[in-house]
Amino acid sequence: MRKHITLVLAGLLSLVLAACGGQAQQAPTTAPAQPATSAPEQPTAAPAAPAPTAAPAATSAPAGGTTNQPAAGGQIERILSRGTLICGVNNNPLPGFASVDSAGVYRGFDIDFCRAVAAALFDDPTKVEFRPLSAQERFTALQSGEIDVLIRNSTWTLGRDGSLGLDWAPTTFYDGQGMMVRKDSGIETLEDMDGATICVQTGTTTELNLADQFRARGLTFTPVVFPDGDSTRAAYDAGQCDGFTTDKSGLVSSLTLLTNPADHKILDVTMSKEPLGPAVRQGDPQWFDAVRWIVFATFQAEEYGITSQNLDQFLGSDVPEIRRFLGIEGELGAGIGLPNDFAARVVRHVGNYAEIYNRNLGPDTPFNLPRGLNALYTEGGLLYSPPFR
Repeated sequence: MRKHITLVLAGLLSLVLAACGGQAQQAPTTAPAQPATSAPEQPTAAPAAPAPTAAPAATSAPAGGTTNQPAAGGQIERILSRGTLICGVNNNPLPGFASVDSAGVYRGFDIDFCRAVAAALFDDPTKVEFRPLSAQERFTALQSGEIDVLIRNSTWTLGRDGSLGLDWAPTTFYDGQGMMVRKDSGIETLEDMDGATICVQTGTTTELNLADQFRARGLTFTPVVFPDGDSTRAAYDAGQCDGFTTDKSGLVSSLTLLTNPADHKILDVTMSKEPLGPAVRQGDPQWFDAVRWIVFATFQAEEYGITSQNLDQFLGSDVPEIRRFLGIEGELGAGIGLPNDFAARVVRHVGNYAEIYNRNLGPDTPFNLPRGLNALYTEGGLLYSPPFR
């Protein structure tokens, strides 16, 4: 009996020792959770230092240039050291999205999001170099590091996400492919275009969608392909094609550039989903997070009702979530390598999403594009920001 008890006690002791050994083995497993991401996230530890976190206390004028820059690594550090953001944009005039005015100033919806990123980083929306790129050049330029971010009416797709080595920030414009024809052509639907010739830009999702849509409908067509948007539009305008297809936003923009815009119409058909937004090169999660939350900041500012005109009033708010969002308190920006008042910088210099949209595409522009899916979720649209907390 005593021998049996001794054996039992010995067994229990071995289990206890094994359990203690198991605890000792788990210590290293917690450590790799940080080393695995410590290289790209190294800057997230630095903002805990007193200098960056002291910035929010001085945010009575958060976009006034007094806030300390965060200690950052990787792409953010390279951009800050260079002194300018390099943003890839459209090399062809796309009025409303990206074009150069008579004074040589870049303007447009995509251009303003480039400026928003520069504002968040430098507290200065002019510290950006616009790099014009064709559809064929844009992804290579991002992959090679020639540009820091691509904001050039580019569609986020699974194929591009999985094969190009890019990370896509939140969609800034929900679009869809359309078709433009001449009003006197008698064409009312895609079915009326069986056997038609269609001008389309090569190297785009537009070219693939066109083939899919006509094949699905059992229709035939002759594609007339061109390397860029300018030549595609010019060929259609010259009568070389029965139709001209690209994203609907692009068609609205191109319509203003035709010789006689009133002679043309855009069919009431949407051939695809085209979520357009910024992209960055994979491999730097901090930079990806920074660009994502800069875009989210424009959404959230609109939801809060914070504009470039009333920002100073909101700086005196006692509402905790407003104070966190504007960087008056908390250290939200530090975790992604940005100043804690980055959202205030964006709003002060560029505006919230509604201001950006209306300035370039809204009722007071030649395009007068309804917000549609590009409205806040509270207004029936798809724009939605995760919480700033």
